[in-house]
Amino acid sequence: MDQNCAYCMKGELVAKFGYEIIELPASVVYLFKEQSHPGRCIVASKHHVSEIIELSEADRNAFFADVNLVSNAIHNVYHPDKVNYGMYGDTGHHLHMHLAPKYRDEFEWGGVFAMDPNLHKLTDDAACEAEAAKLRAEITALRSGN
Repeated sequence: MDQNCAYCMKGELVAKFGYEIIELPASVVYLFKEQSHPGRCIVASKHHVSEIIELSEADRNAFFADVNLVSNAIHNVYHPDKVNYGMYGDTGHHLHMHLAPKYRDEFEWGGVFAMDPNLHKLTDDAACEAEAAKLRAEITALRSGN
């Protein structure tokens, strides 16, 4: 655990950009507060590693199973035309994946996803919880096989 890592420490560090939706077997899922792509989430590994290659095969498979689950929930709740997936970490060395739903009528269809906090940023916990609750309910339903 890294004391300077937002994903390890949670609380105020992660609250600057994310709102916790649910804890899954291999990850913690956050609603990205910058919602220029409605339904955008981050799936953060429970392991403080920088690269996917640092995980065991079992941990890697479990992480991707969580990503798949969240992607299905995003599709079911928001009905995007496509979900883009991005793994970065040049400055934050904790394995995480951005899931950015894309919509054909969106400002950047046909290109990589970007961020535009001026377009739509959730600024209070009530707004975050309203969106998180939809995804949490769908993730829970998918996990229980409903």
